[in-house]
Amino acid sequence: MNANEKERIFTEMVRKQKSTITAVCMMFTDEKTPVDDLVQESLINLWQGFDGFEGRSDVRTWVWRVCLNTCISIDRKRKRRPQTTSIDDTCRDILSEDGGSRQDAQLKLLHDRIHQLGVFDRAIVMLWLEGMPYDEIGMIVGISAKNVSVRLVRIREQLKKMSNLNEEED
Repeated sequence: MNANEKERIFTEMVRKQKSTITAVCMMFTDEKTPVDDLVQESLINLWQGFDGFEGRSDVRTWVWRVCLNTCISIDRKRKRRPQTTSIDDTCRDILSEDGGSRQDAQLKLLHDRIHQLGVFDRAIVMLWLEGMPYDEIGMIVGISAKNVSVRLVRIREQLKKMSNLNEEED
C-alpha cells in the first residue's frame, strides 16, 4: 500500500474511533496532563503501530489497547517526576470555580473516584462504561471474561466504600 492510501485508511480509522480514543484519554487526564496531550501521544503510537496491526482482533480493541498502554505509560512517567505547582495551575483552579450544575458536580465526583482506582481497575471500568462485553474487555486487558466480572464486582464495592466515606465526612 502506498503512503497516500495508508494515510487515508488511518485517517478514516481515527475518525471512526475518535470517541474511543477520547474516552481512554479522558480517564487519565488531570490538571498536569491535558487530554489533548494524551490524545496526541496516542495518535502517534497508533500511527507507529499501524503497519503492524494484522487484523487478528477488532480495530476498536486494538485502538483501546494502544491508547490504554500510552496513557498508562505517560501516567507512570508523570508519577516519577517531582510534584510542582505553577501559577497556571492556580489560575485554572480559580477560573474553573464557576459553580456548575449538579449533574456536572456528580460527573466530576464519579470521575474523581474512578481516578482514585488503580490503573488496571480504571481501565476495566472505562471499558465497561463504554458498553463493551466482558470477553472483549478481557481481551484488551489480558484476563478472562470471568475475571473481568469478578474485578467489576470488587471495583463497585470500592466505589461504594468511597461514596460512604464521603457521606460520613459531610
